[in-house]
Amino acid sequence: MSGRAVKRPRRDHSVVNVWERELGLLPNRNFSNRFSASEDLLRRLGLDKKLVKHKGCVNTVSFNADGDILLSGSDDKQVILWDWQTPTVKLSFDSGHFNNVFQAQFMPFSDDRSIVTSAADKQVRHSKILESGQVETCLLGKHQGPVHKLAVEPGSPFSFYTCGEDGVVKHFDLRTRVATNLFTCKEAKFNLVVYLHAIAVDPRNPGLFAVAGMDEYARVYDIRSYRSEGWYNFTQPVDHFCPDHLIGSDHVGITGLAFSDQSELLASYSDEFIYLFTPDMGLGPAPYPSSTKTQERRTTPTPPQVYKEHTNRETVKGVNFFGPKCEYVVSGSDCGRIFIWRKKDGECGQILQADKHVVNCVESHPHMPLMCSSGIETDIKIWTPGGTERPLSPGNAKQDLVSGTRWYHEYIVDDDDDDDSDDETSDESSDDDDDVGAEEAENGDADVGITNDDEDDDGEG
Repeated sequence: MSGRAVKRPRRDHSVVNVWERELGLLPNRNFSNRFSASEDLLRRLGLDKKLVKHKGCVNTVSFNADGDILLSGSDDKQVILWDWQTPTVKLSFDSGHFNNVFQAQFMPFSDDRSIVTSAADKQVRHSKILESGQVETCLLGKHQGPVHKLAVEPGSPFSFYTCGEDGVVKHFDLRTRVATNLFTCKEAKFNLVVYLHAIAVDPRNPGLFAVAGMDEYARVYDIRSYRSEGWYNFTQPVDHFCPDHLIGSDHVGITGLAFSDQSELLASYSDEFIYLFTPDMGLGPAPYPSSTKTQERRTTPTPPQVYKEHTNRETVKGVNFFGPKCEYVVSGSDCGRIFIWRKKDGECGQILQADKHVVNCVESHPHMPLMCSSGIETDIKIWTPGGTERPLSPGNAKQDLVSGTRWYHEYIVDDDDDDDSDDETSDESSDDDDDVGAEEAENGDADVGITNDDEDDDGEG
């Protein structure tokens, strides 16, 4: 008899959970959480429907708080609100941007009528849906480089943050329509500006937010330091996160960040892997060897959990959690697939073919065990248990990391446009949209009033 240990097959307790619920031994809420996080449900995920309306790559998708409306933005500069279950377009409007829309988010407690967007044209804009169904958009502020991500302060209908490739992090307040420059992110060793691509707010501690971009560190800042001590003492992060073997690397960057409900931080590295950091894995305010605190923290025997097999090289990809208690990690890949890993051990449990080219966005539903995805193709895909698309075998879909086209050259930015020409173009695009609106009225398109106020841009702090 061999002395090798036999790996026991993993058991699915779904039937036991149903039996316990029927006997009153398992509360309905606990049953719902266990069922939504079960691996049996994960294995049954498949393509349920496609949302077709955009005419360019779909760069951003997000659900509203109730989960019945899906918001999307695209290279076609349109923002669309979907009834994803039908699936039909509830509303479609011109964002007012002059280049690819990178991010669109509902503001909390706004009855889904307040939307903020950022784009490759360096602008940050606010769109307000009126009772008449028309949409008013206005310019809130501008970065000096493309703005890939924004982060809404949890529970606030007015406050959100943006980060740009100029390295600047801004705070916006919709009540005053003022953009405040919080700081310019610089690496400590040579004081060089870090081009930023990702920002995320900790939902468990909204005073903390993380930023990352074209170097190896995810930096965490405490907004309370800015409010109590002023800008002069806010440029220093309260913590840095990076796997030990990537410290000092000149060949990686971070394209996506996400906080879990347990304050864990996910970071998706270009030309590398995805890593999960717990709060005690931080390197401190100064991540260099001269820091005694850094040396002490590096002796921690537990490395960050790593998630492999996908490829992140060609575009700015996000990363996210899936499950009622963030039991899984999800990401798109350059091979056009969605990868889903168990958070606790990094084992890949599901792979879905989701795009002919690249999957950039994977967003989880806030209440139900389903997700949506988007990428280079012009549609949005909804994935539910029992969907018709058969998943791939994880064992046959492993991806080798090889050199190739870099992800930060995949969009076009017109640097020749100044602020005045942007304003003129905005008015022209508004007129053009009115012509198109007559043709698309049946699809839920709305008239849009676009205003570019120079005073708003000049009012940045």
